[in-house]
Amino acid sequence: MQVSVRDNNVDQALRALKKKLQREGVFREMKLKQHYEKPSVKKAREKAEAIRRSRKLARKKAQREGGL
Repeated sequence: MQVSVRDNNVDQALRALKKKLQREGVFREMKLKQHYEKPSVKKAREKAEAIRRSRKLARKKAQREGGL
């Protein structure tokens, strides 16, 4: 990953880098890897995340169709 510094503005470049890392999910992954997660717990978490994603997608889809 690469961020260019323009006009010696390091703060702006740092903000851009943090945004890119956030979008890629690096911070979230680092937080998850701080401690060992049992396989059963990992499986349950991933299943819950998938359910949450599908419900969110269904809500958005229903809202779009309802707005027509």
